[in-house]
Parts: sequence; structure tokens; C-alpha cells
Amino acid sequence: MAEANIRALADIIRRPIITEKATRLLENNQYTFEVDPRASKPEIKAAIEALFQVKVVGLSTQLPPRKARRVGRFAGHRAQVKRAVARLADGDSITLFPEV
Repeated sequence: MAEANIRALADIIRRPIITEKATRLLENNQYTFEVDPRASKPEIKAAIEALFQVKVVGLSTQLPPRKARRVGRFAGHRAQVKRAVARLADGDSITLFPEV
């Protein structure tokens, strides 16, 4: 039962976002993730806390508009993405770059 629950939580968090702005936010103990667009804030918070064993103090989400793309005569859109910025409690951290 617990294995299935952890797997479901792992499906919510897709990947960390590593951009210039996201790297600046790391100084404030804020981590940015790409998450499932259907996930709610409580689900995202539970997933981050369970997967990384940290305490999330604040969570904000952004659902930017989809961008139109064209390949030849075929028009379409990029996939819908949702970003979540999680602020962790003091003393908690997530290792995004393992030591090599």
C-alpha cells in the first residue's frame, strides 16, 4: 500500500527546473519543479515532503499559457506545464546536483 502511494506521489513531480531564476531562488531555500498540471497544491506539497523528507513551508504554482507551434502546415501547441515553487523550512534542503 505504501509503495503504491509513494509511486503515485512520484508521478506528480516530473523534474526540477534549472534556470537562472530558479538557481537564484535556491539562495532563499526555494526549489522549482515541473509538476502534473492536474495536481493540486496539497498533493504537490505532500509529494515533495514524502519524496525528499523535507518540510514545505510555502508553495506557489504557475500555470503559464500554452505556446503555439507550427511544423510546416500543421499547427499545434506545446504541452501544458505547471510549475511549483516550494519554500522549505530553515535547515532543510534538497540535493539537486549530486557530488561527482
